[in-house]
Amino acid sequence: MIIQREDYLNRLKISIGRSPVTALLGPRQCGKTTLARQLVNQKEATFFDIESVPDQRRLQNPELILGNLTGLVVLDEIQAMPQLFQVLRVLVDRPENQARFLILGSASPEIIKSASETLAGRIEFIEIQGFALSETGTDSWESLWLRGGFPRSFLANTNEDSLAWREGFIRTFLERDIPQLGIHIPAVTMRRFWTMLAHYHGQTWNAAEISRSMGLSDKTVRSYLDILTGTFMIRQLQPWFENLGKRQVKSPKLYLRDTGLLHSLLDIPNLHSLVGHPKVGASWEGFAMEQALQVLQPNSVYFWGTHAGAELDLVFQLKGRRYGLEFKFSEAPTLTPSMRISSTELALDHLWILYPGNETYPVTENISALPLKNLGSILTEVQKLP
Repeated sequence: MIIQREDYLNRLKISIGRSPVTALLGPRQCGKTTLARQLVNQKEATFFDIESVPDQRRLQNPELILGNLTGLVVLDEIQAMPQLFQVLRVLVDRPENQARFLILGSASPEIIKSASETLAGRIEFIEIQGFALSETGTDSWESLWLRGGFPRSFLANTNEDSLAWREGFIRTFLERDIPQLGIHIPAVTMRRFWTMLAHYHGQTWNAAEISRSMGLSDKTVRSYLDILTGTFMIRQLQPWFENLGKRQVKSPKLYLRDTGLLHSLLDIPNLHSLVGHPKVGASWEGFAMEQALQVLQPNSVYFWGTHAGAELDLVFQLKGRRYGLEFKFSEAPTLTPSMRISSTELALDHLWILYPGNETYPVTENISALPLKNLGSILTEVQKLP
């Protein structure tokens, strides 16, 4: 089964046309290399796999080798040779340069600090995740939710094969990928921390509670969290602040970005076990949120919460207007006090409740229940506005 990712291909083509360096960033095994090779097939290009020993030898004198190339030059897993960022800056600043560079990486610019510092003003970042519902088809939402979006996990022949792949991914990530970034933390310790975060999925970060549970300092567990965030495993959703005269939650909410990995860490093998699990609501919330972010692509997103208990899962802006999303694993979601309060106090233009049903219906004048499979209709409605 081949799943086309035309949106990412188009974004890459546009970026390569206007920026000397394009960085395609995302977690390991999410499809970056496959996408780059599809692009290479359509253009004059030279491909380097920096984890390949022959390609490492070819790049012993990178300025000489790369400086003589034209067309598109792809550097895969560039975090393995961070010294290349300085070389790229020199090359793209040359008036005679005729190459465009596409770099692929499995760590964020915050982890590879030299990426954003050395190439400032010369680089455009595109972030890629695993498969989205818009790519796999809406009928596959249960499988995508259970297995997650990593291509080999989603496309596995059986749930057992998918689970085995995810277990192997987790082990390899902890034992090989993190040490390759120069981070030396025992794999057992990091797995324990990651599993603990799985139980906090959808909750606000509480460094003191987690550090006590692990017998570590607040600073240490914070650094562990930053590592998993910087390698695209964890999303830290920041709180929305406004002077509303209320005590608001100021800690970020944590989500495992791939629900397949979440279910592996929680030992959830199949859909039947998932639906009966205490974290099913939080799992759905994280899954629906990631789908929404891939479709809507807002510049920034937040959650909102007060210490009195009112909260909203997602606050974002499109075309200068403020909107909200609430995620409910329910057959027919209804209005809650939190929705009413957040809609009023945040002055939302509209609030949608994303749920796994089939019918779109109004809840109040500016609050609607919307099936996840109809997520794209939000963009259609927003585009109609003046």
